Amino acid sequence: MEINKYYGTGKRKNAIARVWIKSGKGDFTVNKRTLNDYFPRETLKMVIKQPFELTGTLGRFDIYATVKGGGISGQASALKHGITKALIQYNKELRPQLKKAGFVRRDPRVKERKKYGQRGARARYQFSKR
Repeated sequence: MEINKYYGTGKRKNAIARVWIKSGKGDFTVNKRTLNDYFPRETLKMVIKQPFELTGTLGRFDIYATVKGGGISGQASALKHGITKALIQYNKELRPQLKKAGFVRRDPRVKERKKYGQRGARARYQFSKR
């Protein structure tokens, strides 16, 4: 019996996406809502579909995902990362082209912490000589 369900965990900033892909006709379900309902911006939908367009598998899988944490943009990138990992689990030969496009590596950029005695991570209070 062949398993036709593949899983990947994607992360970006504080967002975590758990993604399951299975062979189907290209339906997206994100937190029990459709892709268009959950991500209203076209750019975010484009970001999410990038791994499928690159590998030529758009419309071949149904996607079920749960995302939490972070903002809408971070969640979209986490979803892209999760889809990439699930596609690699589906077919190991897709890894080189996904890696070349930079989809395999988690984006390490996160918000820098605020330092004590300062206004922000790098912003200082204004210095007064007198």
